[in-house]
Amino acid sequence: MQKKYRSKENKNRFTGGKIVKFTNGYWLLRKEMEPAYAVEYASHKIEGRTLTVYLPSKHITGRGDCLNIPMLTLTLSSPMEGVIKVSAVHHAGALYKGPFAQVNQEDPQVEITQTDTQVIYRSGSLKAVIDKAPAGYKLAFYEGEKFLTESSFRNLAHMYNNKTEKSYMLEQLSIDVDEYIYGLGERFTPFVKNGQIVEMWNEDGGTASEIAYKNIPFYVTNKGYGVLVDNVGDVAFEIASEKVERIQFSVEGERLDYYFISGGSPMGTVEKYTDLTGKPALPPAWSFGLWLTTSFTTNYDEETTSSFIQGMADRKIPLHVFHFDCYWMDAYEWCNFIWDPKTFPDPKGMLQRYHDRGLRICVWINPYIGQKSVLFKEGMEKGYLVKKKDGSVWQSDLWQPGMGLVDFTNPEAAAWYQEKLKTLLDMGVDCFKTDFGERIPVKNIEYFDHSDPVKMHNYYTYLYNKTVFELLERERGKGEAVLFARSATVGGQQFPAHWGGDCSATYVSMAETLRGGLSLSLGGFGFWSHDISGFESTATPDIYKRWCQFGLLSSHSRLHGSASYRVPWLFDEEACDILREFVNLKCRLMPYIYGQAVKSHVKGTPLLRPMFLDFPQDRACDTLDRQYMLGDSLLVAPVFKESGEVDYYLPEGTWVNILTGEKKTGGKWIKETHDYHSLPVMLRPNTILPVGNNDQVPDYDFADQVTLVIGEFEEGARTCVEIPDTKGNTVMKVQARRQGEEILLSVEGGKGNFQIKNLGSQTVRVES
Repeated sequence: MQKKYRSKENKNRFTGGKIVKFTNGYWLLRKEMEPAYAVEYASHKIEGRTLTVYLPSKHITGRGDCLNIPMLTLTLSSPMEGVIKVSAVHHAGALYKGPFAQVNQEDPQVEITQTDTQVIYRSGSLKAVIDKAPAGYKLAFYEGEKFLTESSFRNLAHMYNNKTEKSYMLEQLSIDVDEYIYGLGERFTPFVKNGQIVEMWNEDGGTASEIAYKNIPFYVTNKGYGVLVDNVGDVAFEIASEKVERIQFSVEGERLDYYFISGGSPMGTVEKYTDLTGKPALPPAWSFGLWLTTSFTTNYDEETTSSFIQGMADRKIPLHVFHFDCYWMDAYEWCNFIWDPKTFPDPKGMLQRYHDRGLRICVWINPYIGQKSVLFKEGMEKGYLVKKKDGSVWQSDLWQPGMGLVDFTNPEAAAWYQEKLKTLLDMGVDCFKTDFGERIPVKNIEYFDHSDPVKMHNYYTYLYNKTVFELLERERGKGEAVLFARSATVGGQQFPAHWGGDCSATYVSMAETLRGGLSLSLGGFGFWSHDISGFESTATPDIYKRWCQFGLLSSHSRLHGSASYRVPWLFDEEACDILREFVNLKCRLMPYIYGQAVKSHVKGTPLLRPMFLDFPQDRACDTLDRQYMLGDSLLVAPVFKESGEVDYYLPEGTWVNILTGEKKTGGKWIKETHDYHSLPVMLRPNTILPVGNNDQVPDYDFADQVTLVIGEFEEGARTCVEIPDTKGNTVMKVQARRQGEEILLSVEGGKGNFQIKNLGSQTVRVES
């Protein structure tokens, strides 16, 4: 098993990685650290849209001061308006290997000007200002004229450890008095990251620790800006920890790159981040239905799985996707992509029988090839497995005996892997659960493309999921590809969907799961799920029913566990009723949910997201992590107590619970008690909720007989809602405005057979 060791300086892992502190309090450095700080501006040069600034490490009073000192070189550039890339270099000749996160490049309008005291770099409304004052280095960022943050005295630095002979680059940006830091991937620690040490190192750690499956070196603050560190390796963040008034990020080596991103608001910055790193693909509408799995280590064959499927039908619980976990393959042979013939003698016939019942099929895979697998020898002989520097295949007994790892930096290896998966698609499989991707070695490793092994540790999952997703798009068509992925890094949001990993069957774990999903959404991940009722152990009937509510009010919904099945009748018969009710509800909500999914695909707006993104001016929303917005119009507050009590906050306005019809005035905390048939699912003021006429399937004609649920409107309020078809094309557009005591509706497209359900106090009139 992997072990973790902490010292003052570093943390060594089975796979590598470190955590570094440089100071001993505010004034002192650690004895082994030799700093080279950016002390003052010396000169600059402009080349096209690039500004290069030279920063000596001491105050220069005469020519002699220019000798025998380090100098940092700071380069500002812009890939698109509202984004400034900062590159800080000590020794430019040092080896600087990839992989690097893929970013989009546009043709921004950049303006570089100077005065006697400043050099100013503008990209759109974002500007970076460098101070020329003697011994007064400062790099400050502004959105228009609004100050955002700055780096100044003893912030930007090169550090040399004279004991380990390692070099580091670090930056420290100021944190305002009332500023909160969020994001950095799917983190299960407290939602607000102030006071935390966060390391970018993908590991299989479950949901109950600081370890994360999905590390994204991007954070956003409630002041409305974000920072992406352009390093997919072992970035270390000290967030109001080493220096409580600063967020510090550091990397090993001679160079540090980061993108400063401003979208004008927290939501705008998340969307701008996806402009830079990629938008989520639009998953097929059928994938938003209910998924049921075999669970992990349970015993099952076709008789067992068919009994689950029939049991759901007998209880009239709609089921849309059936998933086969690891043991669809024989033990010790993961992965050979061959159905275990002892357990499944007729897999193609079985899949056809399940398709005939209207089900889609998902199967579990990972990128590891056990030595007993027939693919190991083939992959080894063709050079498709990750190698050590001496040319031998890297192997481990952790997880599968003698397993190797597919080298996705080799295009031929990626094509070989896709070829094996295509056989399953041809057999009738519809999608894949791309599990693992975190246990990636770094010591003594040589990739096909000679990538830096430390950076490949996190980036490997990007290549893995990209390989599988592109196969699905090629074979099934764009708009029909969907994964169920666990690990991720920068850009991984392009290959949905992702789930939260191995949680436990407790309310505490249910809450930490939500925190992880909210943090992940800030990295542009629009589509996210979790194991309903927990993966480890078996939930009580109470927790199962509450988690069903939460799970069906997430973008994707899957019943999955470890050593026990997750069919509802094994908990109690009421669980069947609750699961049925909330599957029915989600199917009816699909005109709304899929419309929001299209928005996520087009704009990068996460479907499930924290409250402060939608209400950045309401400071009460800054720390909320037990409720969320599901799209633009619905606030959801899951119940986390056996008593049924729930405390939640409503922003200003009159909100309506779509399940009970009860109205609540916002701007305050609400405390309620709910049975299993309800929870706070609140319709936002000044919005329209399109509800479909089908409660059995998630993919149908959303505009046919749609019901327009009208909430409470304020005087002069306007809104617009677009209803898509199952391909994401807008087929119906509804606009509304309040005028006096009326809400006036204008409807374009659709079939003209819509209904109106008015939950507000105004009358509704449809304009011709």
